[in-house]
Amino acid sequence: VPQRVWRINLDTPEEAHQNLSFGAADRWWEQIDLTKLILASNKLQSLSEDVKLLPALTILDVHDNQLTSLPSALGQLQHLEKLDVSHNKLRSVPEELLQLPRLKSFLLHHNELSSLPEGFGQLISLEELDLSNNHLTDIPTSFASFVNLVRLNLASNQLKNLPAAVSAMKSLRQLDCTKNYLETVPSELATMASLEQLYLRKNKLRSLPAFPSCKLLKELHAGENQIEILSAENLKHLNSLSVLELRDNKIKSVPEEITLLQKLERLDLTNNDISRLPYTLGNLPQLKFLALEGNPLRAIRRDLLQKGTQEFLKYLRSKIQDDITGPNEEPPVTAMTLPSESRINMHAITSLKLLEYSEKQAMAIPDEMFTAVRSHPVTTVNFSKNQLKEIPPRIVELKDSVCDVNLGFNKISSVSSELCLLHKLTHLDVRNNLLTSLPEEMEALTRLQVINLSFNRFKVFPTVLYQLLALETVLLSNNQVGSIDPLQLRKMEKLGTLDLQNNDLLHVPPELGNCENLRTLLLEGNPF
Repeated sequence: VPQRVWRINLDTPEEAHQNLSFGAADRWWEQIDLTKLILASNKLQSLSEDVKLLPALTILDVHDNQLTSLPSALGQLQHLEKLDVSHNKLRSVPEELLQLPRLKSFLLHHNELSSLPEGFGQLISLEELDLSNNHLTDIPTSFASFVNLVRLNLASNQLKNLPAAVSAMKSLRQLDCTKNYLETVPSELATMASLEQLYLRKNKLRSLPAFPSCKLLKELHAGENQIEILSAENLKHLNSLSVLELRDNKIKSVPEEITLLQKLERLDLTNNDISRLPYTLGNLPQLKFLALEGNPLRAIRRDLLQKGTQEFLKYLRSKIQDDITGPNEEPPVTAMTLPSESRINMHAITSLKLLEYSEKQAMAIPDEMFTAVRSHPVTTVNFSKNQLKEIPPRIVELKDSVCDVNLGFNKISSVSSELCLLHKLTHLDVRNNLLTSLPEEMEALTRLQVINLSFNRFKVFPTVLYQLLALETVLLSNNQVGSIDPLQLRKMEKLGTLDLQNNDLLHVPPELGNCENLRTLLLEGNPF
């Protein structure tokens, strides 16, 4: 730093020597001291002790330099309110700095600090403290003195635990502990009445604490941990919670008490082990975003999740009613029942309108399955996870009612003409088969909205899809598609999702930018 910067309060400026007509009232340099000094984004390796010649400084910003230490003279800047030393190479904080009575904002993130002075809590005026991206392994207990602190960022350090002292910070609204090694959270944290945002992502937590006093907590982010149980105790006090993010954990179930979170707007449960949901989730009045992908949900069709949060919540609400009225009993086995039918789930056919023969490793679908349907209209067919080499020809008998066909995880190498006669079909899932092409007769499926062709052997984008103008979702990931025709795609005005991940696209045609109806375009894992 040039010496004249440090001496700016002391030395008469050049222009005063040249122009002697300055009257006393114009001699500004004698009346005002420098209050703000910004030296950010330079290549400073040290700061001079001469910084003490600027006693009126309220703001000193030296972020993004190459400082390995700070001058002890900083402790003499009694008016300093904001000190930004982030993005340097600092290994320690000088004790003298703890004497700054008015310091409100202290930014130390992205340095090389492995410890803090024990007396750090003397900075009692602090309102904002950012220590993220350092090498800290623990926090001084003197942090309990930070009664004015509003924001504390400890993300990306090496903390194994938080001291209970944290709970003494009565004004704290935002606490970020993302990406540490925390295995537990001190139960005292639950008494922090002013906490509004709590980030605990990317730690090693196995459970969440109860939060009896956190009546103002609006956001709780605890994704990427090892949480197995979400209990009523964790939730029942969080009256103000609007964001609950628990993705990438090992949660097995969601308690009915989730409905106590009346202000919840976003709930992210992606990639957990949840097999069933409380239907009452549909009654949360403010919920706008619900993410459930990557869970082994039973009794919930995949396409329901793809229709978006509002449709899904509507479905859950409809199920509450069913729960109350009680499930229809399966018809008893009587003399009228064909012997072969007794092992067929007639309840599924009659009340769920579902014909299911999946996960049987079968080479063919038994004829009695189709015979059992007879006069009962079924809307959904699930023949997935078998060893079928062709689409069962008798599927054509269902053409007047079936809308949803799942033939995924078989060994089917071509789409038959019978399938092309299912004129009410809206959803077709043939993922994980051996398909290389689709027949032109498929253009008769004018109502088809969703088609899943992932994990097949397509080398080109099937041209017949360009003719199916009702298509909203085309999933073609993990094939060998080498090109797409953006001009044809543009005609598919309803197409909102196109997944071409892990194919052989060498370039992306810029005209794709004109397909303005596309909301989701996935192209990862292509050679371009």
